[in-house]
Amino acid sequence: MPRSDSFLFNLDLGRHQRELAGLVTYAALLVAVGVVAPSFFSAANWRDLAVQNAPVLLVAVGMTLVILAGQIDISIGSQFAVCGIVAGVLAKAGVPVLLLVLLVPLAGALMGAANGLFVARLKMPAIVVTLATLVVWRDALRWATEGAWVQGLPANFQWLGLGQAAGQWVIVAAAVAVLLGFRWALQNLGAGRAIYAVGSDAEAARLAGINPPRVVWAVFALMGALTGLAALLNAVRFNAIPSNSGVGLEMKAIAAVVVGGAAITGGRATLGGTLIGVALLGTIGTALTFAGINPFWEKALQGAIILAALVSDNALGRFEQWRSAGFKPRTEATK
Repeated sequence: MPRSDSFLFNLDLGRHQRELAGLVTYAALLVAVGVVAPSFFSAANWRDLAVQNAPVLLVAVGMTLVILAGQIDISIGSQFAVCGIVAGVLAKAGVPVLLLVLLVPLAGALMGAANGLFVARLKMPAIVVTLATLVVWRDALRWATEGAWVQGLPANFQWLGLGQAAGQWVIVAAAVAVLLGFRWALQNLGAGRAIYAVGSDAEAARLAGINPPRVVWAVFALMGALTGLAALLNAVRFNAIPSNSGVGLEMKAIAAVVVGGAAITGGRATLGGTLIGVALLGTIGTALTFAGINPFWEKALQGAIILAALVSDNALGRFEQWRSAGFKPRTEATK
């Protein structure tokens, strides 16, 4: 009786193969730290991790949209710092917290829209544009504040005026709601499908009736708006706002998206994968501390995970091309 094809070649890589790789890595990390330091799994620690990484998740959602459209934005750390200072200045001026939720993301959206204008309309490379605006926003902020922090914030600003316990829940819930909202939009709205189309093949998307420059401009504006919201939710956690916040934030967001299975060239990414990437990279530092390992290893481990994700993505891509090219494994019947 002829033998069926081996399991290896019958295996369907599936839509979520790359996300599963990140999830398995995250599970392995949790198992390892659980063996060494069971106290890591305390409710207080999980709460602190969620609150700490909620702003990063918001920024990573925006970065997913940008990368999905085949672009990149490395200026978000500077945007984050500007928006944080804007939030503090407006709060000291007596602007209600509910209005800040609109105004601060609007400030971020304007900066993101400026990036989008140069990239989408003037056809300038995103990496060059956002590198330039990274420096412009950061130096302009340094000149405006002279390096001073915003202090003397009103009591109703910290934790959104809700108290620490309730404020923490609101911050986490806001990040999760944004994630779920954009996940639904990418799957069910024409605008979401347009982002995938532009990132996959901008010319084909144009021929299908999509306006690629408009889509690119929109994802940069959304990136800025989400960065502004993240900056506000981060700022309310403290009683002073530094003018140098957000340093390295762009690398955290990009790394989370890549580890979550996105193609850096565009056209493939999921927000579920981004969530896994944020959770994995955001847990490493705390896990090292609980395990009694020097936290300076955090960056090295993050770099190794990112490199492994890229290598895995390349290998899976080659394997999929191999299969689509018509490779037929040998069976007993063909011997």
